[in-house]
Parts: sequence; C-alpha cells; structure tokens
Amino acid sequence: MKKSKYLISKSPSELKKSEVMDSITIDCCIFSFEKGEFKVLLVQHGEGIRKGEWGLPGGWIEYDEHIDDAANRLLENLTGLKDIYLEQVKAFGDPNRFPLGRVITIGYYALINSENFDIKAGFTASEAKWVKVNEMQNLIYDHNEIFEASLKHLQEKVKRAPTGFNLLPDKFTLLQLMELYQQILDIEVDKSNFRRKFLKMKLLKENGDKQEGVSHRAAKLYSFDESTYHQLTKKGFNFEF
Repeated sequence: MKKSKYLISKSPSELKKSEVMDSITIDCCIFSFEKGEFKVLLVQHGEGIRKGEWGLPGGWIEYDEHIDDAANRLLENLTGLKDIYLEQVKAFGDPNRFPLGRVITIGYYALINSENFDIKAGFTASEAKWVKVNEMQNLIYDHNEIFEASLKHLQEKVKRAPTGFNLLPDKFTLLQLMELYQQILDIEVDKSNFRRKFLKMKLLKENGDKQEGVSHRAAKLYSFDESTYHQLTKKGFNFEF
C-alpha cells in the first residue's frame, strides 16, 4: 500500500478503501464542569459521508506526526481549544468501525473548565457545542463507545487522585466540591461521609471566610492545599464512597 504523507488532506468521502487500510485516527473526549453541570464537547461534521451528524472531535494523523501532537492539532483545528493536557484512554480497533476500511483510532480525554476557553468550530467541523453528559445523543461510528470508555477512565481516576483544582473557584464550599464528584461519578454522596474523608486527607485549607449572598446559613469556604494536592496526585489514594 502506498502511504500518503498527509492522510488528513482528504475528507472521508474522498478516501478509497485501499488508502484507509490500517490507517490511524484520533478522537478526543473533552469533559467540562461548569456551574454545577457536567458536559462533553461535540462537533458537527461539515463535509464527507457523515455531513450534518455529530461526533467527538478528531481526524487523521499525519504520516510523520506523533500521536500526542496530532491530538492537540486536531482539537485546536476543530474546536479552537489549545494548551490542554490530554490523556490517552486506549485504542479502538473494531474492523468494522469505519465504513471505508480498517481504521484504528486512539482515544484521548481531558477535563476542563469551559468558562476558561472559547469554543469555535473550524476545519471540517461546521459547529461545536457542549452537551450535558446525561443527555448524550447517538454519535457517529463508535464514538458512543469511546465516550463511555473515556467517562469510565475519568471516574476511576477521580477515585485515585484529587480532581477539581482547575474546575472550582479559588475559594469554594464543601457542597460545591461534592457536587463536582457527584456529577462525574453519577452517584448520590452522603454529605457527612464526604466531608470526613476529604478533611482527613488534609487536602483542604480553611480560609476563615464564609459564603456570601446566600439566604441560608453561610458555609465555610475552603481552598486546595497545593503542596498536598500535587503530592496526592503523584502517589495517589483510594477515595471510594
């Protein structure tokens, strides 16, 4: 098979079956937690055999390109997102996942605060939008499978390493932190149990401040202890509920 140096130069509709045999693509599952809502980023295809349909942002790897570089390039080209730390989930290689031939895709995921980024569709994407995770729709190819695997990967990670340093305000309540974990894990958490476990890790610092502008009793405000946060990120912990 003659290998094209830039597989990305063609849209799926222009590729012949022989050209995509044993080709590799990237698909990115970008999660966001904003104002108590857990969402995932989707793009609408603007051309090709799936024009008008929705899926995860992704595309073809250039022949001489590192896969991590491809993930960042494609994400920026399709959505405008850049300078995001992406983690690899796994490869998806069902022989029938792509209609024109054998294509293996490598899944990546990230968790960001969407308030800090501007989403702007580009390249082969006609639109980009945030969708609530619990309202996920049917996506192209095997993107629902990639989404489920990425979500499971994230859910396992938050049980082993602290999460939320870049998603919450500098000062936050325990309720806000608990809502973050409840949204990601899709479970109801006992408030007193959650409070006890988190305070036991010495991960949070009291600021001496209380929540303002609320009609109910003002809650204490906390912030992350950066030293402990990074220490626990490296060595991990077991945070089962």
